[in-house]
Amino acid sequence: MYGKSPARLVPLLLGLQLTALWPTAAVEIYTSGAVEAMNGTDTRLKCTFSSFAPVGDALTVTWNFRPRDGGPEQFVFYYHVDPFPPMSGRFKDRVVWDGNPERYDVSILLWKLQFDDNGTYTCQVKNPPDVDGLVGTVRLSVVHTVQFSEIYFLALAIGSACALMVIIVIVVVLFQHFRKKRWAERAHKVVEIKSKEEERLNQEKVSVYLEDTD
Repeated sequence: MYGKSPARLVPLLLGLQLTALWPTAAVEIYTSGAVEAMNGTDTRLKCTFSSFAPVGDALTVTWNFRPRDGGPEQFVFYYHVDPFPPMSGRFKDRVVWDGNPERYDVSILLWKLQFDDNGTYTCQVKNPPDVDGLVGTVRLSVVHTVQFSEIYFLALAIGSACALMVIIVIVVVLFQHFRKKRWAERAHKVVEIKSKEEERLNQEKVSVYLEDTD
């Protein structure tokens, strides 16, 4: 009387097996890792994600902050269908939404950086049924001046080389232009000299002819 029939147990067992075989869905987070920005400027805290589930209205994004010198975790930003910036606290009127969920981008923009903004920013994304996964972190360092990296020096070297090549090309083109102009002027002078010489010879021939006729 209290037992279950085999016909009812088959779907239950099948469901348990499918659940065991189905991989656990997890959101994968990608961030820029470490960011260095100058005091008083604005910076973008990049956070993107990948998910097996399609992005819909159930998507939620939570940004929090842990100061470098310690202390409790602080709320930074929340997104669910619409962005919800903080209404109070240190980040009030200083953080805006800069993401696009359709492109799996949930980044934010932090304005007017201060030295006490140094610390770790966490980006947590839940896209049901993908609700598990590691939290992304961005380590922000606010400095007086930005240190130039090797990439900067490489870009500077490439830019300088390109500028030098452009200058060389311009010099060569101008040199060829003036050389052609000089040759043209010389050719024109030669033609003028020849014309004058022919005119003089013709005048001499006319004079000789007139003398002979006399």
